[in-house]
Amino acid sequence: MKTAAIPAVRVSPELRQAAEDLLQAGETLSGFVEEAVRRNVEFRQAQKAFLERGLASGEASRKSGKYVSSAAMLGKLARRLERARKGLGVTG
Repeated sequence: MKTAAIPAVRVSPELRQAAEDLLQAGETLSGFVEEAVRRNVEFRQAQKAFLERGLASGEASRKSGKYVSSAAMLGKLARRLERARKGLGVTG
């Protein structure tokens, strides 16, 4: 597959230096930027899918007339959290 270029990004000298200071052995600034873009694209895709699922769920609830109260949902989440904390030996 043929590769494509991402437009050059103008940044302050301080930001460029901060990025260069964080490069790992053998890593290039171009590789660092590519990884940052890749992670942001993945995050935004996941965020978009999450929102779409939420909107679809809301629409399905409106159509069916079946809802779960916020109190019931918060209670269920609190019980789940409590079980998880007990499993990890964490209190509070």
